[in-house]
Amino acid sequence: MKRGGTVKKLTYRESGVDIAKEEKAIKGILSSITSQRTGFGRPLGGHYAGLIDFGDYALVLCTDGVGSKVKIASEMKKWDTIGIDCIAMNVNDALCVGAEPLAFVDYLAIDDPDPAITKEIGKGLEQGAKRSNISIVGGETASLPEIINGFDLAGTCLAYAKKDNIITGEAIVPGDVIIGLGSSGIHSNGYSLVRKVIQHADLFYEDTFPNGIYPRKTIGEVLLTPTQIYVKEILEVFKTIKVHGLAHITGSGLLNLPRLKKGVRFVITDPCKPQPIFTFLQERGGIDTKEMYQTFNMGMGFAIVVDPHDVDMAIKTITKHSNVGAQVVGHTEKGSGVTVPPLNLTHKDLWK
Repeated sequence: MKRGGTVKKLTYRESGVDIAKEEKAIKGILSSITSQRTGFGRPLGGHYAGLIDFGDYALVLCTDGVGSKVKIASEMKKWDTIGIDCIAMNVNDALCVGAEPLAFVDYLAIDDPDPAITKEIGKGLEQGAKRSNISIVGGETASLPEIINGFDLAGTCLAYAKKDNIITGEAIVPGDVIIGLGSSGIHSNGYSLVRKVIQHADLFYEDTFPNGIYPRKTIGEVLLTPTQIYVKEILEVFKTIKVHGLAHITGSGLLNLPRLKKGVRFVITDPCKPQPIFTFLQERGGIDTKEMYQTFNMGMGFAIVVDPHDVDMAIKTITKHSNVGAQVVGHTEKGSGVTVPPLNLTHKDLWK
C-alpha cells in the first residue's frame, strides 16, 4: 500500500481491544472479590472512583494508566508529557463522585530504567500535579525486563469529599441538561486503534501532519497532546450549583454516560465539534461513525448533568476558570443508553 493510502473499516476490536470482552473480564474479577471492611473505612460505593467511610468525609481512590500512548512517546523519544496524561486520567475520574483530588502515587514498570527517560516522565508528572493542585507523595519503579517491552505508566489518586457532597448520579432525572466540556484531543484512550490506523495508512509519527491541518507539527506530536485536566473549573462548579452527575469521557466514548444512572437515556442533540485529528483518523482508517463515538471522546472530554435552571451559571463558571469551552450538548429522558439523533446513532448500554 502506498504512503498516505486508506484502509477499510478498522475497529477497536480488530486493533486488539474488545470493550465488551473487557467488561466481562471486569465482572469476572469482581465476582471473586467479596470481602469488605465494616464500620470506619467501609465502602460507600462509587462508579469512576471508589469511596470509603472516613467519618464526616469519604475518602476516594481511583487508579488508571496512560495505555499504549506510551508506545508513541517512545517512538518519538518524547516522554515529557505522558506524566500529565497519567495524572489527568486519575484526577478527572475522582471529580466524577464530587471529590477534590489531594495526592497521587505513580507506578512505572520498565524494561530498562534509563535515567534520561525517567527524568522526562517525571517532568510530566510534575506538570500534572501542578495543574491538579495535588502532591505526589510516593511511587514505585519496577525493572521488569522479562515482562515489559518498553514501559508502562500508571498511578493512583487519593481524593476526598464531605459525605453530603458525594455525587453518584442518582440525582439525575429526565429533563436534566447535559453540558459538555471540550477535550484537548484524543486524550489517553483508543490508542491501539490510533496506532493501527497510522500503520495501515503507511504513515509515520515523524511525518509532518498532512494537508497543513496542524501547521509545523508532526503526526506524533499531535497524538501526544496531553489529556485535559478539569480539576480547577469543576471544583468551582461544585461551589456554585448542585451537580446531578459527572462523567469523564474516556475509553468507550459516550458509553461512559449510562454508568451514572439506570433508567435514564442520555440524548446528545448538539455534540461538541470533534477536533481535526478525529476526522483524520476516521478517514484514514475507514472507521464507522458509531465506532468513533464509542471509542473516542470526539471533542468532549468531560460532561456534567445539571438542573435546567443551573445551566447558565454552570457554563459561566466553567468559562471563567478555564479555556476548554463548555456548551449544552443534550438532555436526559426516560429510557436507557445513549442516542445522538443528529448522527442517527444509538449506543447499547454496556453497564446493564
